[in-house]
Amino acid sequence: MLKKLIKNMDYSLVVATAGLCIFGLVMIYSSSYWVAFNYGREADFFFNRQLIFVLGGFVVFCLSSIFPYKAYMKLTKLLITVTVFLLILVFVLGKVVNNAQSWISLGGFNLQPAEAAKIAIIIYLASILSKKQSYISDFNKAIAPPLVVVGLIAFLILMQPDFGSMLILVSIAACILVCAKIRFRHVAILSVSSAVLMIVFFMFVASDEQLSRFKGAYSPFEHQKEGYQLINSYVAISAGGMEGVGLGNGRTKYGYLPEGQTDFIIANVSEEFGFAGALASITGLFYIVIRGFIIGLRCKDTFGRLLAFGVASMIGIQSFINLGAATGLLPVTGVPLPFLSYGGSSLLVIMFSMGILTNVSAFVNMKRNPVHEDALDKDKPLTPLHKNTVAAFPYQNKKKPAH
Repeated sequence: MLKKLIKNMDYSLVVATAGLCIFGLVMIYSSSYWVAFNYGREADFFFNRQLIFVLGGFVVFCLSSIFPYKAYMKLTKLLITVTVFLLILVFVLGKVVNNAQSWISLGGFNLQPAEAAKIAIIIYLASILSKKQSYISDFNKAIAPPLVVVGLIAFLILMQPDFGSMLILVSIAACILVCAKIRFRHVAILSVSSAVLMIVFFMFVASDEQLSRFKGAYSPFEHQKEGYQLINSYVAISAGGMEGVGLGNGRTKYGYLPEGQTDFIIANVSEEFGFAGALASITGLFYIVIRGFIIGLRCKDTFGRLLAFGVASMIGIQSFINLGAATGLLPVTGVPLPFLSYGGSSLLVIMFSMGILTNVSAFVNMKRNPVHEDALDKDKPLTPLHKNTVAAFPYQNKKKPAH
């Protein structure tokens, strides 16, 4: 079974994932060595840590790619329980970074429960909605219960406050609900309700710092303090032109662009590799998203289909929010760019998710190509499926005439 899984995996996903991670390592070293010196560390401090995360991520990827995805249905309650526990624990043991209490320090590693909540919600919604397909049009029975769970987790994340992660989580949930084929009326009601809640939040709940990010995004030159990061992101992108100034030759990383190795990694890519380098990075991300949706469309199993849609949505939404913040389309929310940005929790969750997607693709390919090389092996007993195949193509079983 393991050999069949490995043989039928979508290796284009593996190549795209590995390529983006390796390029991310290169860019993290280039964009962070000055920051490392500023913190009194060695030049390769961030690079070495990210290298550990990447290697650990590939171990997680390999394990999750061979673990049967259907087994996650039995782990749904445990995953949600652990996620809620960690999100509550962060208010007790969490440390504050950039005015957000979102991390739990474990030795030298900082765990961000909000990242784990994303994949937990994907598995939870895929599981519960796949079981409710026979009455998916019944809002009270099929949709309301999972919405309560999503709302609870979103609320806990928002209270940290981590608006970016909350927005991603809610958007992922919305995509999965739509892919689960809930009624259009319910989609409209949920969309309007979400819009109203968002307006209420920004009118009565949002802090001055959160509101100032809108000023920085949509009028950075008029509010240069709030738009400092975005202005320097523009400088980096424009300086790169089409071909870039060359690896390591960028200037904005020298204290001009805070979080250049995390939130604004694409600006450094654009400066050093130009529009061509940025386009190549975005194309790699876009390919993974499209490939994820194709796998979902080909999957006949509802749980697997929603898992694939959920993972593809997560990577697509997170990429869009990060790129939008770096180009002024959206406010800065501290969302990392998948595979490329520095950060352990985000990368490990992304790699775990990619492993699940790869596993779904393997099972899809196995069902589409059920006859393998051993189907006509004379030393092995034929299964009923193989017998029917041999009967349908008798010429394959005939001996070649002797010459």
